[in-house]
Amino acid sequence: MSIPVPAGSLRPTRLQRVPFGAVTVEDRDHTRPFLLLHGGGGPATMTGFADLLAQRTHSRVLTPTHPGFAGTPRVPGVDSTRALAAAYVGMLDELGLSDVTVLGNSFGGWLAAEIALLGSPRVSGAVIVDGIGIEVEGHPVTSVAGLAPADLQKLSFHDPRKAPTPPAAGGTGPSPDIQALISYAGPAMADPTLLDRLSGLGHFPVHVVWGESDGIVSPEYGKAYAAAIPTSTFTLLPRSGHLPQVETPEELLGALLDLGTD
Repeated sequence: MSIPVPAGSLRPTRLQRVPFGAVTVEDRDHTRPFLLLHGGGGPATMTGFADLLAQRTHSRVLTPTHPGFAGTPRVPGVDSTRALAAAYVGMLDELGLSDVTVLGNSFGGWLAAEIALLGSPRVSGAVIVDGIGIEVEGHPVTSVAGLAPADLQKLSFHDPRKAPTPPAAGGTGPSPDIQALISYAGPAMADPTLLDRLSGLGHFPVHVVWGESDGIVSPEYGKAYAAAIPTSTFTLLPRSGHLPQVETPEELLGALLDLGTD
C-alpha cells in the first residue's frame, strides 16, 4: 500500500508501507535498482547523486530516510545498525526487488556492509563510500562532537567551499538527526566485531570508494575496510573528502561505471 505525497524529481515520492512501518522513499524508477543509504548528514546528502545516477544509468534509484532522521518517526525495535539493515532487507522483499546494488556513505556505508552480510538473494553488490563502523588500530574515527559547522566542513570536504550551507541551529544539545545516528551506531560509531565479520562476505562483490582528503575516516581506514573483504576493490578519489556524492559526484559515478556497476 502506498500513499501519494508531493512529487520527487523523477516520479512521485511515496510513503511506502514496509515491514518496519511507513518510511519516506524517493523512488526514481527506471530499470536496475540501486538503494542509496545516507549517513549522519541526512537524506539531502544523497538527493543530487540519486538524480545523477538515475539520469545517467537509467537505473531505478531508491533513497530512503532512516527512521528518526529529517523529522520522521522512529520504529519500535529498530534500534541498532544491524536491526536497521535487516529492516531494509525486509523492505526489498516487500517491494519484490532483485539484483539490487546497495550504496551507502558514512553510516550508510556501514549499513551497506551489514546488508551484504545478511546474504539476501535480492542484493547483488555493495558500494561502501567513506564508511564507518569498523575499528582500525591507529586510525580512529574523528570525533565530531561539539564541532562548529565550519570545522566539520573542513574535515568533511577537500574544498569546504563546496559544502552546502548548514541548517540554522535550533535549541541546545545534539540535533534530532545526530540523536538518531547515535541510537543506531552508538557513541563510538563502530562495532568491534564488524572488521572480522567482513571476511564472511567471501566472493560477494564489494567496491570500497574513499575520498583522499577525508578528515573523518582516513584513506588508511578505508584501505583496512577493503582489506577485510576478500574480493573487494578499493578506489581512492582525488580532491574528495568524506562526502564524494556531494563534492565530486561525477568522479564517484565514474568510479562506479569503471567497475561495471551500472
